[in-house]
Amino acid sequence: MAKITKPKFNFTWFYIVAGCVLLSIYMFGGENTNQVKEVKYSDFRDYIAKGYIEDITVNEKGEAEAFLKKDSAAYVFPAERIDALSRQMIVTTIGSADNFDNYIFEMKQPDENGKVRFDGTLTYRKDEGFLSNFLWSVGPFILIIIFWMFIMRRMSGGAGGQGGVFNVGKSQAKLFDKSNSTQAITFKDVAGQEGAKQEVKEIVDFLKNPKIYTELGGKIPKGALLVGPPGTGKTLLAKAVAGEANVPFFSMSGSDFVEMFVGVGASRVRDLFRQAKEKAPCIVFIDEIDAVGRARGKNPSMGGNDERESTLNQLLTEMDGFGTNSGIIVIAATNRADILDKALLRAGRFDRQIHVDLPDLNERKAIFGVHMRPLKLDPTVDVDLLSRQTPGFSGADIANVCNEAALIAARQHKKAIGKQDFLDAIDRIIGGLEKKTKVLTQKEKEAIAIHEAGHATISWFLEHANPLIKVTIVPRGRALGAAWYMPEERQITTKEQMLDEMCAILGGRAAEETVIGQISTGAMNDLERVTKQAYAMVAYAGMSEKLSNLCYYNNQEYSFNRPYSEKTAEAIDSEVHKMITEQYERAKALLSEHREGHAELAKILVEKEVIFAEDVEKIFGKRPWASRSEEIFESNTAAPAAEETPEEPAAPAGNDTAVTPANE
Repeated sequence: MAKITKPKFNFTWFYIVAGCVLLSIYMFGGENTNQVKEVKYSDFRDYIAKGYIEDITVNEKGEAEAFLKKDSAAYVFPAERIDALSRQMIVTTIGSADNFDNYIFEMKQPDENGKVRFDGTLTYRKDEGFLSNFLWSVGPFILIIIFWMFIMRRMSGGAGGQGGVFNVGKSQAKLFDKSNSTQAITFKDVAGQEGAKQEVKEIVDFLKNPKIYTELGGKIPKGALLVGPPGTGKTLLAKAVAGEANVPFFSMSGSDFVEMFVGVGASRVRDLFRQAKEKAPCIVFIDEIDAVGRARGKNPSMGGNDERESTLNQLLTEMDGFGTNSGIIVIAATNRADILDKALLRAGRFDRQIHVDLPDLNERKAIFGVHMRPLKLDPTVDVDLLSRQTPGFSGADIANVCNEAALIAARQHKKAIGKQDFLDAIDRIIGGLEKKTKVLTQKEKEAIAIHEAGHATISWFLEHANPLIKVTIVPRGRALGAAWYMPEERQITTKEQMLDEMCAILGGRAAEETVIGQISTGAMNDLERVTKQAYAMVAYAGMSEKLSNLCYYNNQEYSFNRPYSEKTAEAIDSEVHKMITEQYERAKALLSEHREGHAELAKILVEKEVIFAEDVEKIFGKRPWASRSEEIFESNTAAPAAEETPEEPAAPAGNDTAVTPANE
């Protein structure tokens, strides 16, 4: 039996019917609003003389129309029924307009009894034609219809609109398939992240050649969650999947589900998966899924966000509910996986979590290679050097370095981008723009030099401190001075390493107290970093003597209760204070031991404003614990990690900023 398809309602037919009705009213129903009678000219003159006429209108053709007075209509229409709701009118054709004017003039004069026989008005009308009359009559209705059509099309998403009142519950996902897919981004454009690429490629291969996996009884994963810090290439991986896959690819953001109308989010989720079922097998990509996937029932506001939770419930149902969505793979990206709902992360919905971490040395080198393709480089550019100078940089940071280097070279009217342009770009991104025009007094310059020389001296004699590369007292950004280091890339950190770093950070404040005898606000950021690091060591890593092997970390986002007692809090404060005091005294002892070298280093820094590791080596000798990083940086180079002494703001006071990309 053939399936009968119901005709779809189309507003075009409604517009046509409405136009025909209005035209019919104009053509057939708009002229008979008055009760009209045609009379002879002689009778017309007689009615005027008897005083029956109220007003007279004469057109260009000599046709006269006259309205009768209410009390005179019965004399003119003696054999007809008078319509009380209409005005009575008589029409005739006059001969000469001049003779008619003279006659009307006589009728306006009082007779022998002093009575005026015609006290109305005589008007000569110029005909405007059929088109003009039609526009004046029907034009307003046409304008109303056009305006209504415009509003309806906007509300229904027409006229190029992206939805509206009638389409507010429709999915906002962009569809990429063979007809409109762009091949601009492929897996070759995604450098590094080989593990993440391998898992994503496996999903694409499964859709292309499912027999390879199904012959062994394997099932296609329903979902994959890309997790990692911002700028590591999660969205870029999804774009590469869209460019490589030969299946439809739906892309949308988590915030696209959120709308001011109640129930819209759940409706859009249903519509998205309805479209995906029609295009299956296909891939659905949801960027920043934490916008709707946040854990339910943990919102501190009253009642929570029911709309967001209903959207999440619908998403959970669509991904692994009572219905089946075979052939639909959901790929999502977030940098806040810890706040996602546990039901969303379970197997059967997101079967695997793909971690997209910050790139290591080799991956940074590959990323530099990708972003350097369109650049004009000179032979001095060393990719190995740049990749070692950018530990902790994400792919987005490296792209920014390459672009900033090109801008610096263009600003200097160079024909190619050189090594120094990249080094300046790294300094610019991390420390800010140099402010060579900022005026410092000699006393301020000496204080900053002593502070920065303290950092350099302490770090030179500590085994686990980051290797020094460059020290400057040239203002940069909000900082008045900076000490640049090369952090070692390590996966775990020991207590000794953290204590050495803490001691080196306190070197600036210790130098101020030891040499100048006064402390300043320049070490505020140093103290902030040291305090946070000490609390992390005591409360989280269990690295204190009294509270050893205890971790009080609480990952509950909206938990306002501390997982320890007040007595324990006092013990934590005591241990933190003890740890910082020990390292501060250690820093002062090292400075006292190398007082002459520190003074000479500060003097050179005041004179040159910028010194490098080789200058420090001339004063203190070769560093006892030279690392591979220091051997690479024998030339005058800058490093991405920096200890900065910012200028003093009004309130609160300025601080010494240390920028280490690995810790950002």
